[in-house]
Amino acid sequence: MDSISTLDQAISQAPAAVAAVASLEDLALLESSLLGKNSPVGEVRRGMGKLDPPDRPKVGAKLNEAKETITALLTSRRAELEDEDEGRRLLEESIDVTLESVTFPKGSLHLIQQTIDEAVDIFVGLGYRVASGPEAELAWYNFDALNTPLTHPSRLESDTMYLDWGDPDDEVLLRTHTSPVQARWMEGNDPPVYIVVPGRTYRTDTVDATHLPVFHQIEGLAVDTDIKFGDLKGTLLHFAREFFGPQSTVRMRPHFFPFTEPSAELDVSCFACDGGEPGCRVCGGSGWVELLGCGMVDPNVLEAVGYDPAQLTGFAFGVGVERLAMVRHGINTVKHFIDNDVRFLEQF
Repeated sequence: MDSISTLDQAISQAPAAVAAVASLEDLALLESSLLGKNSPVGEVRRGMGKLDPPDRPKVGAKLNEAKETITALLTSRRAELEDEDEGRRLLEESIDVTLESVTFPKGSLHLIQQTIDEAVDIFVGLGYRVASGPEAELAWYNFDALNTPLTHPSRLESDTMYLDWGDPDDEVLLRTHTSPVQARWMEGNDPPVYIVVPGRTYRTDTVDATHLPVFHQIEGLAVDTDIKFGDLKGTLLHFAREFFGPQSTVRMRPHFFPFTEPSAELDVSCFACDGGEPGCRVCGGSGWVELLGCGMVDPNVLEAVGYDPAQLTGFAFGVGVERLAMVRHGINTVKHFIDNDVRFLEQF
């Protein structure tokens, strides 16, 4: 058989042979048998030198045609087999993402933080700014600037945690309320002042159903020209209705605080029984729930920070965050907030 016939036969047989290959390994073996050294094409290539000179161009052209045709068939089939192989691997190694994997419980904000955020948002909606201050405080800001005399019982070590740090005359302590921020803010800012101060506070209280040595407060302060007691009541009524519900109302009872004059305790109408149902779990049947202390800023407090009490008036209030949460959710002991019992915390 001459070289041209050998190459024509190789070209005609290649498509069927290539199409029949089912794997990349078999394709590699077929490539060797079609184009390798011992293949018909390889034999023609080795015999080119023995051909008569006039025949060499024709055989060379046919040889190139055979090589290009067979190589194109092999390349096309290789791409098909690689795609099939990749699809097979993807199928075998695929992960069903719809199956439930290992999951971890999602955390949430503690009820105390939830209560702080909600209460603060109400006052921010009224235009108040959020302020903060140090928890390790000087007696000047915690007591003196707030018109609390040296003889006041709250300044005793039986009530206040003093720190053995620095000059003893400075009386460094853990703040007993968030009210020191009142003085610090007014010292550094010109009126008008509208701030709300959430934070942690400390007292030497024994742990019981309603007391903790570490607890949280939210302080509010408004100082401006021509602020009246009615502004205080209206502000706290708005807070009560936003926090406890639109049916809420408030009442004020005379009280005494060194840093406000006049001062009052504020009660909110019971949101659980709607007016004094006997045996109510929230108000006990009285129809009212004691909520917070408040009053008009004492002129001495304004003078202590350099404000003119003849030109300015203001009001202040302070509420325990634990108290807010307990009243709203009917929690009967403050100790639940520190027990870290997931069964309790998951309810909120």
